[in-house]
Amino acid sequence: MSLKIGCIVEGQGDVAALPVLIRRIAAECYPEMAIHIPRPIRVNRNQVVLPDQLEQEVELAARRIDGNGAIFIILDSDDDCPAQLGPELLYRASQVHDNLPIAVVLAKRELESWFLAAAESLRGKRGLKTDINSPDNPEIIRGAKEWLRRRMQTGKTYRETTDQPALAAQFDLQQARQADSFDKCYREIVRLLEELQTVNDTTSNTISN
Repeated sequence: MSLKIGCIVEGQGDVAALPVLIRRIAAECYPEMAIHIPRPIRVNRNQVVLPDQLEQEVELAARRIDGNGAIFIILDSDDDCPAQLGPELLYRASQVHDNLPIAVVLAKRELESWFLAAAESLRGKRGLKTDINSPDNPEIIRGAKEWLRRRMQTGKTYRETTDQPALAAQFDLQQARQADSFDKCYREIVRLLEELQTVNDTTSNTISN
C-alpha cells in the first residue's frame, strides 16, 4: 500500500524540495515504505494565516489524498515566533480533519537557513564555493538566500526553483538538525511516518484476520 502525504508549502522551491526531503527521511527510517506525495499546494504565507484561509487549504490537501493519509504544512516564520504561531496553525488545521495526522513546521526565518546549518556538506554543490562554513546561529540570519548567493562561485547564482530541491537532496540531515526548526521538521516527519505505518499495519492485520 502506498501511504499518502498531502503537503502545503509557501515558496516556489518548496514545491519540489519538500517531497525530496520527506522521501530522504523516510528512506532513513522506513526504507520499505512506499510514499505517494501529490504535488504540494502552494500558498501565500501572509494570506494563509488569516481566518478560514488555512482551513480551506487543509481541506484541499485532504481531498488530494482522498481523506486517507497525513498532511504536512511548512511555512517560513519570517518575524513571527515559531513556538507561538506553529501551535496556533496546528490547532486550526486539526479542527478541519481531526482524523488525520497533521504536522505544522515553521522554518525560522526561511527554509534556506537549514542549508546554512549544514553548509559544509554542500561545498562545491550547485555552484557553491568549496570552502564555505556554517555560520554561528544560522537561523538568526536574515536573508539566507542572499547568504548562499554571496558564496557562489563566479558566474553562478542561487535560484530557488532549481537549487532548493537539488540542495534538499544533498545537505547533511543530521548536521542540519543543529537548527532547531529543522530538528522539529525532522521529528515531525518521522512522527507522521510512524503514525501512517501504525495505521497501515492495523489495517493489514484486520484484512488478514
